[in-house]
Amino acid sequence: MNGAPAAAYPILYSFRRCPYAMRARLALLASDACCELREVVLADKPRALIDASPKATVPVLVDTSGEVIDESLDIMLWALRRNDPLTWLTPPADPLLDETFALIARCDGEFKPLLDAYKYPERHPGSSARSARDAAGTFLPELESRLSGSPALFGPQPSLADAAIAPFVRQFAAVDPADFAGGPWPCLHHWLRMFVDSALFERCMARYAVWSPEQDRVLFGTCGD
Repeated sequence: MNGAPAAAYPILYSFRRCPYAMRARLALLASDACCELREVVLADKPRALIDASPKATVPVLVDTSGEVIDESLDIMLWALRRNDPLTWLTPPADPLLDETFALIARCDGEFKPLLDAYKYPERHPGSSARSARDAAGTFLPELESRLSGSPALFGPQPSLADAAIAPFVRQFAAVDPADFAGGPWPCLHHWLRMFVDSALFERCMARYAVWSPEQDRVLFGTCGD
């Protein structure tokens, strides 16, 4: 997808609290990329975001060539295929990336819609918060099972799957922290705590002012200037 003008740095349209944007920012940081960050307010989307991607959802990355990438997992892969110092795409205990992508697809396709119904029951007539919570929670035992045998989802070190899924588990936990803490997922609790306490996540969640075309450029990531 083309049409955006070339720029000195890739441009990332982001919203700090969006889990899709979180996973994109995490991969950009993990790949030592540098980009121009444009923090947006979803209730008042800037014209530049809409012009770049008519979907007008975050994250959206505009490469220096003008190519537009508007799916969060595609942004992660764009970054990591250029540089992957933490071997997120080639973890030693995960010989088949197909399994990684299948787990992420379950998170996005099954868990996330139920999570939305749990978090925003008023937007989902016919579904109670409790029923949505119980349905969404069926994904968590699979994560618990994986984590009972290793510190991360596919081995001893975090990989693409951990970064792609953890922001959504974090969102689930935040709906009712006491309920989540009381759940039968001790390994998942530890995994999420390590994720939230990590230096990478702290960098990912730095606060930035809402972008406007008049402001100075804001660089994000491993930048030389």
